[in-house]
Amino acid sequence: MATIEHWIGGEFTPGRSQRRGPVFNPATGREQHEVVLATEADVDTAVTAARIAFESWSQASLSKRTKIMFNFRELVNARVKEIAELVSDEHGKVLSDAAGEVQRGLEVIEFACGIPQLLKGEYSDQASTGVDMFSFREPLGVCAGITPFNFPAMVPMWMYPVAIACGNTFVLKPSERDPSASNYIAGLFQEAGLPDGVFNVVHGDKTAVDALLRHPDVAAVSFVGSTPIARYIFEQGNAHGKRVQALGGAKNHAIILPDADLEYAADHLTAAAFGSAGERCMAISAAVAVGGAGDALVDLVNRKAGDVVVGGGRDPRSEMGPVVTAAAKQRIESLIDSGEASGAKVTVDGRGLRVPGYEDGFFVGPTVLDQVDPSMEVYREEIFGPVLSVVRADTVDAAIELINSNPYGNGTAIFTSSGEAARRFQRGVKVGMIGINVPIPVPMAYYSFGGWKDSLFGDKHVHGPEGVSFYTRAKVVTARWPHVSHAYDASLHFPTAS
Repeated sequence: MATIEHWIGGEFTPGRSQRRGPVFNPATGREQHEVVLATEADVDTAVTAARIAFESWSQASLSKRTKIMFNFRELVNARVKEIAELVSDEHGKVLSDAAGEVQRGLEVIEFACGIPQLLKGEYSDQASTGVDMFSFREPLGVCAGITPFNFPAMVPMWMYPVAIACGNTFVLKPSERDPSASNYIAGLFQEAGLPDGVFNVVHGDKTAVDALLRHPDVAAVSFVGSTPIARYIFEQGNAHGKRVQALGGAKNHAIILPDADLEYAADHLTAAAFGSAGERCMAISAAVAVGGAGDALVDLVNRKAGDVVVGGGRDPRSEMGPVVTAAAKQRIESLIDSGEASGAKVTVDGRGLRVPGYEDGFFVGPTVLDQVDPSMEVYREEIFGPVLSVVRADTVDAAIELINSNPYGNGTAIFTSSGEAARRFQRGVKVGMIGINVPIPVPMAYYSFGGWKDSLFGDKHVHGPEGVSFYTRAKVVTARWPHVSHAYDASLHFPTAS
């Protein structure tokens, strides 16, 4: 069985740990690899390599950084299929979904290729007599990324292209459940000409995470994952003097008004709820049917959910694959049980699904629960599986109030033909990303991604302009070049313009 090792200083290394973790193929349920789980000393080795590399990389010209980033973009673009296959084999998502994930990551790499424009400062000529002022942004140092299993290619790409293009070095701690894509991409970065030590990959669990949070040479930490862990990352990172952006969980709602095109809405709800087996932080997990829209909507969604083809990720006929682990399958099915026991009506039941040829796989079929009450556990919890809960509301204002009362504020959507209702919705909901007849409103790379409330800890969203701001800090220079040494009188009073 192959062992997945760390990538430190431009080469693979097993590190010092004897601990190993299993890497499963979720479609077959069989362990296919083992991954080395780092010790604190392994993390220190990676951070030291990054710190040493920072000395020269931070001084590299914008032209050199841009050239390498363009090279990297071309290599990733040429290897989308290979990366998607690695993702599918370890995460379980179907190949088309995995390829789409890589494409959205590529958009951030392309954004980072424009870093000279993004790092331009400001200049004020003759701010005072003979005095000019200008500002520029500098990299922070060693930055770390701690990323989740659900997007093993895309989410790291939200972080390291921007950080590295800004002149930082990077240590990535990907999920130990699907680590291979990160190692593969490290090789592409080296092929693109990135100096050794600028990008490092350390595999591990809480031991590695805590070592990164405590390490004195790590300047900033980016995280995407569940809300409890995001809160922990934020608190511990801040306690150790680090800049932190920690994106947490979600309970994304879509409200459907009676004036919406219900066929269109049902199509998109089905895709948004069951794509990637619901293992997306932007998945729609709660549909709020307003007024008379409910019964017709549920009928349509039931039919479309029943038509979803579930199978192995590499099977070209599959539209939805398995969930990532046996434990995830058990948890999802227990939440469905809880909803049914609490009075919700299971109109499409994905429990106990066995896919021919993949009998031992971690499959949960598309599931629809109607008449869900906000007090139910199946509504309150982030399920992270292919489960759509349908809640009823009398008015659009009641639906907005329902969304705002939820502790999460990641993404939300409205389906309507009313511009007035859409405008009221977009101004009224306390959520970071909003879709109008768009169920999964993930911004393009030149905007920033992030939620509100318990979906984000820290004040900066990821990638886009806020990503550049997060990975740099400003300097302001005030300069005078007098012709003769006594041309300007020095004074002990506070300097003012003249």
